Amino acid sequence: MAKIIKDRVIALAGIYQASILVRQVAQQGKFIDSSVTTCLHSLFKVDANSVDDVYGGLNSLKLGLETLLVQLGFEKSSARDLEITRYVLSLIYLERKLVKKPLLMDTLTAGIKQASQQAEYFCETHENVVAKLADIYQQTVSTLNPTITVKGDKNILTNRDNANLIRALLLSGARSTILWRQCGGHRWQFLFGRAKIIQMATELLDSIT
Repeated sequence: MAKIIKDRVIALAGIYQASILVRQVAQQGKFIDSSVTTCLHSLFKVDANSVDDVYGGLNSLKLGLETLLVQLGFEKSSARDLEITRYVLSLIYLERKLVKKPLLMDTLTAGIKQASQQAEYFCETHENVVAKLADIYQQTVSTLNPTITVKGDKNILTNRDNANLIRALLLSGARSTILWRQCGGHRWQFLFGRAKIIQMATELLDSIT
């Protein structure tokens, strides 16, 4: 049972990591660091040996675990960001719609395969690869309602590279949401299993810090 909860929280941390990075890019503009690389990497890790292997190891999800704890923690905190919560809940809602549409899932799978080939030639964070991932997002998740509206600096959001990275990160968030569901994740756990989520996330974060 502990392993099931652990895997579920790891995948949930992946959703939170993608969501906070979307928020940061929308406010600050495009940047590439290890947290961004982790999210993009997860899209290409199809045949992983474990859930944490999808992200290249637990250490790569430090930001996601920290964000999860801030957003879900029982104590009130001025650090909480409702935009991040909105992105997470939107991804969870849209994932249910996405997996029920075989044609969109086929488009998603084929697109990721093409992007993976690009990544082998360039790298996972190359602008061409990110643009391809953004295009996949627009062809799949973005066609579902309600669409995710990202708030931030207008000048930043209208920049093509920024927009592409945001869409690629949202796509990685959708990938983590699918993984979370596969691990038994359900939205009711935010209400009735919150304490277990927080406890496991705390243990995982302590193990890497």
